[in-house]
Amino acid sequence: MSEAAQLGTALIFSGPSGVGKSTVCRCVFEQYPGLRFSVSCTTRSPRPGEVDGVHYHFLTREAFLAHLAAGDFLEHAEVHGNYYGTLQSELLPHLRGGVDVLLDIDVQGMRQASGILRGMADIAPSVVTVFLAPPSLAVLEQRLRGRGTESEETIQRRLGNARAELSSWREYDYIVISDIVERSAADMLAIIRAARCRTASQHKEPWL
Repeated sequence: MSEAAQLGTALIFSGPSGVGKSTVCRCVFEQYPGLRFSVSCTTRSPRPGEVDGVHYHFLTREAFLAHLAAGDFLEHAEVHGNYYGTLQSELLPHLRGGVDVLLDIDVQGMRQASGILRGMADIAPSVVTVFLAPPSLAVLEQRLRGRGTESEETIQRRLGNARAELSSWREYDYIVISDIVERSAADMLAIIRAARCRTASQHKEPWL
C-alpha cells in the first residue's frame, strides 16, 4: 500500500466508569463515519449479544499470551483473571493509510500505548490523548446510581477508581467535560479536525 498523503490520528480516549464515554463516542461516530474504532482483545467469554470482532476480539489465553510474547500489543492488562489488550495491527496500518482511529482505554493503557506510539518516528505525530471528565463527582455518582444495576459496594469502588483516574487528567493533551452529549462530541470532533491540520501529520505539501 502506498503511503497516504496524510497520517491518520490515533485518538486515545479515557475517562472514569459512568462518565459517558460510550454515549459521547456514539455521537462522534454518527457525525464522523470515517473514524475507525479500535477493537480490543480479551480472554474473557463473550456476554450475551457480544460479537467477535465488533465488541472484542475474543482470544484463548494461549493465543493472547502468544501475541504478548511476540510484542504485538500496544497496551495490555490483567483484570479479575482475564487479559485485555490492544493489538498494534488495530492501529498502525490504518494510521499509515490516513485513517483516524479511536482507542477507548483506561489511564494505564494510555500510558502504555502512547509511550509505544510516540516512540515510533513515523507514528508519533498522530497521537492525541483526550480525557473525558464529569462536571462534578456528584454528577458522576448520580449517573452511576441512575443505572440501577450495581450494588452500593460496586458504586463506591467505581467512585474510588474515578477519583484516582481523575488525578491523572494533566497527563492528557486535552480534557473534555461530559455535560451535554452533543457539546462533548463537538469538542471531540474539533480536536480531531485540529489534529488533521497539524503540519507534522502531512507527508507532503497539500497544495501539490
